[in-house]
This record gives sequence, C-alpha cells and structure tokens, in this order.
Amino acid sequence: MKLQMVNLKDQYSKIKTEIDQAVLDVIDSTQFIKGPVVKSFEDNLAAYLNVKHVIGCANGTDALQVAMMALGLKPGDEIIVPAFTYVATAEVIGLLGLTPVMVDVNIDDFNINIEILEKAITNKTKAIVPVHLFGQNANMEAILEIASNHNLFVIEDAAQSIGSDYIFKDGTIKKSGTIGHIGCTSFFPSKNLGCMGDGGAIFTNSDHLAERIKMIANHGQSKQYYHDEIGVNSRLDAIQAAILDVKLKYLDEYSTARKKAADTYDELISSNENLVSPYRNNFSSHVFHQYTIIAKNNSRSIFLEKLKQNEIPHNIYYPVPLYKQKAFGMEKIKMNLKHTEYLCNSVFSIPMHTELTFSQQNYIIDKLLS
Repeated sequence: MKLQMVNLKDQYSKIKTEIDQAVLDVIDSTQFIKGPVVKSFEDNLAAYLNVKHVIGCANGTDALQVAMMALGLKPGDEIIVPAFTYVATAEVIGLLGLTPVMVDVNIDDFNINIEILEKAITNKTKAIVPVHLFGQNANMEAILEIASNHNLFVIEDAAQSIGSDYIFKDGTIKKSGTIGHIGCTSFFPSKNLGCMGDGGAIFTNSDHLAERIKMIANHGQSKQYYHDEIGVNSRLDAIQAAILDVKLKYLDEYSTARKKAADTYDELISSNENLVSPYRNNFSSHVFHQYTIIAKNNSRSIFLEKLKQNEIPHNIYYPVPLYKQKAFGMEKIKMNLKHTEYLCNSVFSIPMHTELTFSQQNYIIDKLLS
C-alpha cells in the first residue's frame, strides 16, 4: 500500500454503511441548509465537549472571524497570537482591521510562551488567541489568570486539538476549546474530526455570546429579514453535519489510535540522538493531529532527503514564521523570536492517522534512519 500523510479512504471504508446512509437521509429529506441534522450534530458535540453551546459554521477560519466579531473587537485593538502557527489564526485579525501581536512559543511543546505573552500586553491588547498546536493544549490555566488580571478575552484555536483534555491543578478536566470565552475548531477532512468538505464550529458557555455568534454568522439577523448589524454568511452544510455526527461517535477511538501510533514512533526513533519526538505536557492529553519531530544539529535536510528517496510522505508545519509572511507586511521589522525561528528551520512531520500499522511505521522509521 502506498503510504499517505492521512489515510481517509480506509477510515471511511470502516464506517461506509453509516456514512452513506446518513448522507442519503439528508438528500431524501431535501433539508440541506440548517435543519434537524445540523441541530443534532451541534447538540451531540456540545454533550461530548460538556459545553453549553456549539454553533456550526462554514470552516475553521470563519469560526475565528465570527468569534472576534462577536466580542466586539474594533480596528486597532491588539490580539496576541503565537508566531508559530497556521496563517488563519492571524489572517482573520488582519481582515477585521485588528493588530496581530506575534509572540514566541515554547521550544518543547510548540505552544505560546506564557512569560513572553504577558510582556506583550499593552493598553491596546484586547484578546489572546492560544493555538493548541498539533493536538496538545497550551497552558490554559496560566493564560486564563493573565487574561483575568488584564481584563482580556481568550479565544481558543482548537482546530488541531478537538478531543484532547486539559487538566487543571485541582484535578478539574475540560475539553480543548471549552476553557476560554470562545473556542473555535475546523472540520477540514484531515482534522481529527473531519468532514468530507469544509466545516467548522464555535463553542461557548455564554448565552449572550452564543446569541451574538448565531446572529453574526447568519447575516447579522436577529430574526429573518431584520439585520441588527453587518454579519457574514457562514453555515455548516447539513450533509457535512450528518457525516460529522457519525464520526463523532468514533472520535475517542481515533484519538486512542493516534496516541498508540505516536508511542510506537517514539520508541522507534529514540535511538537517534538527532531526532526529538513530540513533548507531552502533564497538564494536557495529546491527540496528535500531527506527529512533528525536531531535527537537531541542522540535520533536517538529511532526514527529508531520506524520506524523499523512499517516497515517504512528509511535510513541514510551518516553514515560515507568521511575521515573515508578506501578507502581514512585517518583513522589514527586525524580530527574532528565537524558538519560532529554530522550529521553522528544524521541524518536520511524518504520516499520522488512525489507520497506521506497526509495519508501516517500522518501514518509515527504518528508511528515515538509514
């Protein structure tokens, strides 16, 4: 079998009967926009996450944008984000005329650095967007304390971490995305809970914010044809909701499979002193959206060449810091976020999905280390 970064075909084949029937039921009903299927998925996901409100939307990027609009953020407001993440996190900040303040991350877990975050706060700062990168939560307890001290909103980007647990010091456990004021996620097909197209969702425990989110995502309507403010058109498609409702039942099983695969990778690469396997925090479970390795001593190109020679899929998440992307116009600003720079030059990811077998993993690592 040809190796893949994500094997969605075999995942689908195991639940094909359920998925196909769910899709056919939607087609038969002809209720393609909103309707009972979308409501059912939102309710089931809310129950799984133990959060009061789940509002489906068109994609994860829309989820972030609608969340920021719902909080009433204004042009010129500063929003703190990690510099080592996917562009969407900061992209929506720019679209809304807000100011992204990009800060460094930890070199071990790749998540936002708490000390630097606090130093970046000014009188213009209005929100923090921690990104739970690659499937592991940022230090939310510390972030919540900082946010409370400075009267800031917290918007969680949980696009890569759905299903993971955050463990507070007192033993309380909350699901990723349900800890801040608003949580956002993506259902892009390759995500841990992925649909068969585009989709996203927004989470909150606030009744007030939930109503605003629903209104903004539906053209700013308080009721049909009454538009209280400028909104957007962002809806979760009913067919995608039906697919997600089936796959939600298997999310914990998928997480267990990913963790097992990660443990296998850890053991297989442990003999090589130039490779550092993903770090696990004691305050968060890890659901391994990606299995991302650090190549020490400028050795990444050597390892990538081995993977390429053997036609083994791999990728670099992410090769360029956000502040060096032309879109943000910061190229000429002298910034040196040392951990972000180091990681952009050192990390690479290898296949990670629910269908990985030991023989496939053994082959990948054998060729990687050859």
